[in-house]
Amino acid sequence: MVNAGPVPPASPANGFSLLIAALLAGDHAAALAETRQLRALGVPPEQIVTAGLEVAMGRLDEKCTVEQFNLLEIMLVGRAVSVVVHELYPEGIQPEKGRATFVIATLEGDVHDLGKNIVRTVLLGKGFRVVDLGRDCPVDALAAAAEREQARAVLVSGLISTVVPQVRRVRAALRARGLDHVAVVAGGAALKQLAPADLDVDYVAETAFDGARYLENLLAAEEAAA
Repeated sequence: MVNAGPVPPASPANGFSLLIAALLAGDHAAALAETRQLRALGVPPEQIVTAGLEVAMGRLDEKCTVEQFNLLEIMLVGRAVSVVVHELYPEGIQPEKGRATFVIATLEGDVHDLGKNIVRTVLLGKGFRVVDLGRDCPVDALAAAAEREQARAVLVSGLISTVVPQVRRVRAALRARGLDHVAVVAGGAALKQLAPADLDVDYVAETAFDGARYLENLLAAEEAAA
């Protein structure tokens, strides 16, 4: 009997359920297969990210409280997410100069970087230059990078609530370097529960693409005013 290979999901909704399950199981091979089947059904990459990857991460976020933090689980899911993101948005070689430069990081005290990695890849795919400082990044290092790279905005991600005080230090660290013009965008499960004023940031993104749209609109408004 000839093996016909994986059977495509009957509908995108079913495909999303299978993708989310594969991601949460840390099964990168199954997650990749489900992603390819969704693409074969005509589902756009943005929908796969928002209805698949970010839903899976949201469910993981709910489990990863300070008391139930499971680094191994995050690493396995992270590998699966990274495989899918690369399938959807092959990065290739990052250009030396893009439409604008952004600095992105998960701040000190938080080792979560799944959402950050998706945001970085989406911005790269839109032609921006992104300097990724990784996870557990000190606020002073973030501000120094923003100055060094002449960034238009800094983006910070947070999974656990203990990182909130670090986010509130970002604006002052930028101001100390004369970078009042640099926009601050926050995202992630712990941060999107709060208003921009609570975090002293310009915008709190609900999703990776929501953050990207805010930045695109910000640059468009500046160009129109120039």
